[in-house]
Amino acid sequence: MARFLVRRFWSVIISIIGATIVIFTLSRLGPDPIDLYLGDTQVEVTEEFLNMVRAELGLDKSLPEQYGIWVWSLLHFDMGQSIGTARPVKDIIRDHITITLRLAMGAWIFAITVGLTMGVLSAVKRATFWDYTGRALALFGQALPQFWTGVMAILLFAVILGWFPAGTLGRQDGFPLAWENLRFWILPCIVLGWPASAGIMRLTRSAMLEILDSEYIKLARAKGVGNMSVIWQHALRNAVIPPLTSALILMADYLNGALVVEVIFSLPGIGQVALQQAVYDNDWPLLAGTVFVFIGIYVAFAFVADILYAFIDPRIRYG
Repeated sequence: MARFLVRRFWSVIISIIGATIVIFTLSRLGPDPIDLYLGDTQVEVTEEFLNMVRAELGLDKSLPEQYGIWVWSLLHFDMGQSIGTARPVKDIIRDHITITLRLAMGAWIFAITVGLTMGVLSAVKRATFWDYTGRALALFGQALPQFWTGVMAILLFAVILGWFPAGTLGRQDGFPLAWENLRFWILPCIVLGWPASAGIMRLTRSAMLEILDSEYIKLARAKGVGNMSVIWQHALRNAVIPPLTSALILMADYLNGALVVEVIFSLPGIGQVALQQAVYDNDWPLLAGTVFVFIGIYVAFAFVADILYAFIDPRIRYG
């Protein structure tokens, strides 16, 4: 198992190094950031002033030198300063990532709970009403785009029925799990988590069906083991590996910024920052820092998935 984890660790390091090269290269392919720095000023600027600004932004050095300085700053948790707002990039990301964390955690809990439950129920109750219902929910969950389900959820549950609010975060000074705050997150979490719950449901169902037809499950039933013990202790434990890997990568995707859901429900998360402040304004320090955080989160969760995979699967643990 140690050899397996060492290989995965080095693959993470190589992925991060490659990501820094790609991010830096793409961030330098856009328009001249001096135009953003100067804004719409009508004052004529001198060549000396432009050279001073380039030196301040580090643009007076060669590309290899700029890359080395940027990577060295990243190692010291310094992502530079936003050109558009003149604020440290790490402060901007820190202020907005809390919203994405709450949205991602709520959607992840919904996806895992509904996906695993419906997957197990659909496999155990094969070719019954529950199986057909779960497969229908999975089909619609993976087929319908989130921008449509989000708008329809707002129209039905916020406008027509008035059950949940939309377009606001509510009070932020109270206990975060109180109903006054929790109800603002129900619709966006369900909209974000429904497609993922459909995928986890299908993975769980297919894995459970394969396990339930295996010989050791038949032997356990022949020995008189209870049906609940067979399902939850024997079958699910061996069928949970594919859904587990998918769930951890899914959490990374959510943390990377559920842009569509944040836009529809007007949530000022990290996805909104990456799109509106970084991409539209060509704010390459903010864009590079945001994308690097996205990639770091993704490879970190992928590595955690490999670790859990190694502990769960005995073929790797004893290999």
